Amino acid sequence: MTRTILSTILVSLSIGQAMAGPEAVSNKWKGEAELGFVSASGNTKTETVNAKAKVTTNRDKWRHKLEAAALGASNSADTTAERYTLTGQSDYKISEQNYFFGLVNYEKDRFSGYDYRVSESLGYGRRVIEEPAFTLDLEVGPGARQSKLDNGDSDSEFVVRGAAKFDWFISDTSKFSEVLTVEAGEDATISKSVTGLTSQIAGSMAMKLTYTIKNTSDVPPGVKNTDKETAVTLVYSF
Repeated sequence: MTRTILSTILVSLSIGQAMAGPEAVSNKWKGEAELGFVSASGNTKTETVNAKAKVTTNRDKWRHKLEAAALGASNSADTTAERYTLTGQSDYKISEQNYFFGLVNYEKDRFSGYDYRVSESLGYGRRVIEEPAFTLDLEVGPGARQSKLDNGDSDSEFVVRGAAKFDWFISDTSKFSEVLTVEAGEDATISKSVTGLTSQIAGSMAMKLTYTIKNTSDVPPGVKNTDKETAVTLVYSF
């Protein structure tokens, strides 16, 4: 399980570098890699891995982001959590504060009752606050979502997506962030809140604390509506 998660992150970084080319990677692209790992042995044997990777670029008219994440947990008997996500977003800037966006998100969660879920959306975004210490972006737009359940059934539905992205630069070495997304569909509404606090340790290394809450209004039988996750990771920026 651990090797699979790490392989997913390495592949995503390779894709981002290939898209940019050698010169673009060194001059235009920025990236982050996160890893949190806990292993216990003795009376109870457990293993938890939380890994993420992100590459971004900000050009005159375009802004691109590719992000991959993986979570795995197991004990001496079973795998208790296994999730993979891949998200790509491109923004076309029409002014300093306004932009159009296109987004694709793929999620595979072994314990969600779904084999996978894919959503696509297009819409309008605006930076409503831009101060030295604060930024706030709001996004809204229509889209579609395709789902395949564990029993083999498939479903496709129209959705409306809204998002709020807030950053507070507390100091030169610390940042608080909040990302709230709501994806309202004909069959289910998925809400997700990701709260983060990042503190630089030294150079390109930082420590990050993240608290995530995800709620799905309608889920398959035997699956809980709300997932909560607390993660502590090391972050390497490049």
